[in-house]
Amino acid sequence: MIIWLNGAFGGGKTTTAAALRPLIPASRLFDPETVGYMLQANLADRPVSDFQHWPPWRPLVVATAREIAHCTGQHLIAPQTVLTRDYLDQIFAGLRDAGLAVFHVVLDADEAALRRRIHGSGEAPEWRLANLPGYLTARSWMIPAADLVVHTGAVTPAEAARQIAGALPELPGALPGMT
Repeated sequence: MIIWLNGAFGGGKTTTAAALRPLIPASRLFDPETVGYMLQANLADRPVSDFQHWPPWRPLVVATAREIAHCTGQHLIAPQTVLTRDYLDQIFAGLRDAGLAVFHVVLDADEAALRRRIHGSGEAPEWRLANLPGYLTARSWMIPAADLVVHTGAVTPAEAARQIAGALPELPGALPGMT
């Protein structure tokens, strides 16, 4: 299974993913951003505002997740903001076509809480704040499309991770027929 953590940039996905990993036996973290970094190195002559806009990013995320899951036999926890519905649909369809179930979690908070978190992190605050309106717009389709919405404004990442772990369908210890 792929447990995909979506939400605002700076919304706590990476920290929550790290807290979630020990709660899910036979799991590992998979960061789809690393696929974007690889593309940045190889498509520098074709600049985009976000690596998700490169058409190869989406199928390469699917192929990479599929291969990691098949190689390890483990469930993957993927913290990645995807604000374009077509992109997320393409990724999820590809994962399901590869025989991987997807559990889509949205970590949500109100705008004031997100702004506080972004300012407090010190990690790319200008970029994260510039992308906040995109998240607030995407919430209209993202929240109804999620398997689980965790309201993170008043919970710690560890508490959010426990909510996610408690909401997951029963998971086998490892993916059948893989390793």
